Amino acid sequence: MTQRLILASNNAGKLKEFAQLLAPIGFELHPQGEFNVPEAEEPFGTFVENALQKARHASRLTGLPALADDSGVCVNALGGAPGVYSARYAGEPKSDARNNEKLIADLASHADKSAYYYCVLVYVRHADDPQPVIADGIWRGQIVDTPRGANGFGYDPYFLIPALGKTTAELEPSEKNAISHRGQAIRALVEKLR
Repeated sequence: MTQRLILASNNAGKLKEFAQLLAPIGFELHPQGEFNVPEAEEPFGTFVENALQKARHASRLTGLPALADDSGVCVNALGGAPGVYSARYAGEPKSDARNNEKLIADLASHADKSAYYYCVLVYVRHADDPQPVIADGIWRGQIVDTPRGANGFGYDPYFLIPALGKTTAELEPSEKNAISHRGQAIRALVEKLR
């Protein structure tokens, strides 16, 4: 028997990735847009609070369990920035190109280019669930000045995985999903939900 689960996102890539991992344990994933759920506000300064807000919002408006993620890139020399503001680092409207330009400019005077991608997932059984299930993942790397690769999105062309000698955008999607922050988080969540 499968249980419907709302993904508090309309991102097709996330939907596909999460659906593949959740289907074997009995979840049928649907994007919130299928239920005309608008994007939730993300007013908080932490990934976990924003993910919880998004999950509760989607669950409240659909009456179904919901899953939300919040993720971003955190650069050590910038005190963890862009962090929760990764998608809007250069302001509105959202722009990967402008975000990357700002990141490279902000890092120009720093020798330390170390960074990490962080993802937190929150699953709620209902909107007022007092015990949300939370899982996270961290993927360490460093920021490079020149973009490389055509896969991925966001900061991926500038996020180098030193052990592989490749940026995230140079990895095949299946390779990325196997080792990424989001991949780690979803596998941890699946273990908790089992």
